[in-house]
Amino acid sequence: MSPAVVLRSPAGRWIVLAAVLGSGMALLDGTVVNVAVKPIGEDLGAGLSELQWVVNAYLLFLASLILIGGSLGDRFGRRRMFMLGVGWFAAASLLCGIAQDPLQLIAARALQGIGGALLTPGSLAILQASLQPADRSRAIGTWSAYTGIAAAAGPLLGGWLIQAASWRWVFLINVPLAALVLVVTARHVPESGHRRPGQRFDVAGAVLGALGLAGVTYALIEANAGVSTAVLLAGVLGLAALGCFVGVERWQDDPMLPPSLFRDRTFSVVNLVTFAVYGALGAMMFLLVLQLQVSAGFSPLQAGLSMVPFTVIMLLFSSRSGALAARIGPRAQLMGGPLLAAVGVLLLSRIDASATYLGDVLPGVCLFGAGMTLLVAPLTASVLAAAPEQEAGIASGVNNAVARAAGLLFVAALPTLVGLSDQDYQDPAAFTDGYRVALLVCVAVLVAGSGLATMVPRQQQV
Repeated sequence: MSPAVVLRSPAGRWIVLAAVLGSGMALLDGTVVNVAVKPIGEDLGAGLSELQWVVNAYLLFLASLILIGGSLGDRFGRRRMFMLGVGWFAAASLLCGIAQDPLQLIAARALQGIGGALLTPGSLAILQASLQPADRSRAIGTWSAYTGIAAAAGPLLGGWLIQAASWRWVFLINVPLAALVLVVTARHVPESGHRRPGQRFDVAGAVLGALGLAGVTYALIEANAGVSTAVLLAGVLGLAALGCFVGVERWQDDPMLPPSLFRDRTFSVVNLVTFAVYGALGAMMFLLVLQLQVSAGFSPLQAGLSMVPFTVIMLLFSSRSGALAARIGPRAQLMGGPLLAAVGVLLLSRIDASATYLGDVLPGVCLFGAGMTLLVAPLTASVLAAAPEQEAGIASGVNNAVARAAGLLFVAALPTLVGLSDQDYQDPAAFTDGYRVALLVCVAVLVAGSGLATMVPRQQQV
């Protein structure tokens, strides 16, 4: 299809709505579970390592397979893969909602990740392929605003569902939402993407990438219980698989991840910034919601409500941030956003048993939200603008894989690095000590992300 749809037309609005609803559902589920981990642990008798897997099984499969999702969309149809992912995601959500033990829930969360990997890169690639070039940056800004809101609203929605009904509704709510996404997409989203004659799918690259990330993540999570032979073996094999993946992609005629993408300076640098920012974001959100409940005595609903200012700031200003980046270039925002977010995280690191919402939580949440709002839209637009249009799906997949892998690795690694043991989430004093150190690590990572952004060319446009 020729990218000639005007954003402000009814057709353009329907396309954006479908992309926002689908990817927002997947992003929402990545954060809504954070506020539910304590009730899940109490109901299913799960330890901290199992609760980490409830979060990380989804992120693991999403990050591992999202390149495959983007590549399949480019080759076989972005709308087709998007709809398949939405349907898969809904079925897996139903399995999560009826799980009876931690193992069942972890397995269902892994299936959710597969669905998310199919639908997430397609949402941005659909925008890039369907809308006229002059409207793409603004559309991506809108997408960034509302999907960011979905992610930020996760703790609020999760807290309300847990208090009003059960943690199971954190997952079951996805089923009717997915049905709406499928209807809108089938009626209003055009197909895009095509397969070149003779083009083959890179099976070896897909398998090696997934196995590599799985091995490294398993080693990081299980290290909480001690460094065993199995942990070391998983880590070594994971790193070896990732090394082989890089080699395979270099000699493949049709690589899943074309090395040529990384020859563009902006594409490479912005993905490094993405890794830093989303790693800090994932770890901070996971630990903050637990800290508010474990140490500060907040209920799940109160912990969720504490993030409302983040959501409001994203709603009001994200689309304007995208428009600003289109006018002046993304460099200033890519540098300033992580610094502002770092100040917010530094304030949030002070939360303890005596914390109050107005004095200790609200200022940090507002500053962190302002920094992320300044950053998210130009980050996404920069990645897509730096890649050839025919590779929009895989470019989106790369950036999403980097973001999800960063969150996955930081959530898996930070508890171990700061000395949190399997049951410390039930001990306020011990958890607070680890929480403070972990958030200071997040501050350092955000500052490093700002420093990386100085390498983005000043003349870069989105």
